Amino acid sequence: MARTGEKIDRLVAEDASMERAIEAVLSTAEEQGSVSWGDVSDELTSGQWGRLIETGLLVDADGDGFVVDDPEGVHDALEDADPDEDDDGGWSTWDKLAGVGAVALIAGYSIPSIKNTVGTVLDTVLGPIESMMPFYMVILVLATLTGLWSALLQDNLMDMSGMGDHQEKMQELKERRERAKEEGNEEELDRIQQEQMEMMSDQMGMFKQQIRPMVWIMLFTIPIFLWLYWQTGLGITGESQTAIVMPLFGEVSNWNAGTLGPWPAWLFWYFVCSLSFSQIVRKALNVQTSPT
Repeated sequence: MARTGEKIDRLVAEDASMERAIEAVLSTAEEQGSVSWGDVSDELTSGQWGRLIETGLLVDADGDGFVVDDPEGVHDALEDADPDEDDDGGWSTWDKLAGVGAVALIAGYSIPSIKNTVGTVLDTVLGPIESMMPFYMVILVLATLTGLWSALLQDNLMDMSGMGDHQEKMQELKERRERAKEEGNEEELDRIQQEQMEMMSDQMGMFKQQIRPMVWIMLFTIPIFLWLYWQTGLGITGESQTAIVMPLFGEVSNWNAGTLGPWPAWLFWYFVCSLSFSQIVRKALNVQTSPT
């Protein structure tokens, strides 16, 4: 059921009218035992019919039309549709509020009042931790937590199977187009062009799905960055007056010393830890971040 629900959510996110199309196909299949294109051609487009087959919601019934692969799962997914979601790429009201919050927090890098407020609030939680361990360990712990948060969000909010299906179809259209050009088949070229136009809405929906987890990731990571920025700016970290030995760069005078271009030492160390532990977390949790 979970996989069926993900497929339906993706289809509806790409095209809000797909919900009615799925209901029509499901109803016809249950009444007749199977469904064919001719049975529902008045209620959905050929593109919608093709998408239902491509995603596996409809499967071939040994030459006797098609049947719904998981009718109970389809029923449950349609009934459990989130009323807060709209046709804006599957973004809920909460997603949009998270996006607004992330944008507001980004302003903290240039507005001292926001940076100081976020830093002071987070220091009530992170301050005691910073006082108990070296600052480089604090950065390592925070980088690990943000990496874990990012991996979990990407795993739960992004559907890599849908992106893989889309890329596969794009490759198939490309090969068909090349063959049609070689054969001089103008009718086939027109059909391919029409299919490509229909897929443009799919691409936009998938782009919005890719951006969706990013706003939640930023909502968590930006305050962490602002606290680190605020903490190092105060000059009160444990190693602020002591030389620090950095990977690749050797000894630097303090956490605000330049390393890679304008990057201060603390930011460079954070990215080293984040990149390393993010890969470990994704491998351990089997999180897929690219389509196969």
